[in-house]
Amino acid sequence: MTMYVAFASQDQVHIDAHFGSTPFLEIYKVSRDGHSRAQSIPFPPELQDGDEGKLIPRLAAVRGCTLVYVVAIGGSAAARLIREGITPVRTPNPGEAISDFLDRLVTMLQGTPPPWLRKALQTATL
Repeated sequence: MTMYVAFASQDQVHIDAHFGSTPFLEIYKVSRDGHSRAQSIPFPPELQDGDEGKLIPRLAAVRGCTLVYVVAIGGSAAARLIREGITPVRTPNPGEAISDFLDRLVTMLQGTPPPWLRKALQTATL
């Protein structure tokens, strides 16, 4: 099973941004065999203030993802992601390197994923 996972990032390396104002969404392809970067989507400064109308490009960017990791996310944005079948997740370790997190995620996929991840995987691409 393969899924796409997005990360809100200030520097394209760490999970360290709010979904509504992130300058980058880093998207990775993840499976039990490993992970690889699929895409890096930058947002210009005028789309980084978190205004409700400026969520549209971010929502479009993560379409097709299974999970979106953020430091924070507004209720409206979270609800819209959930309606699209995307699970927003507030990272328990703000500032963590995306690569470190991905290594742990692959390990989880190789074993018995926790219930929240099993539920999210039901929407993943086969």
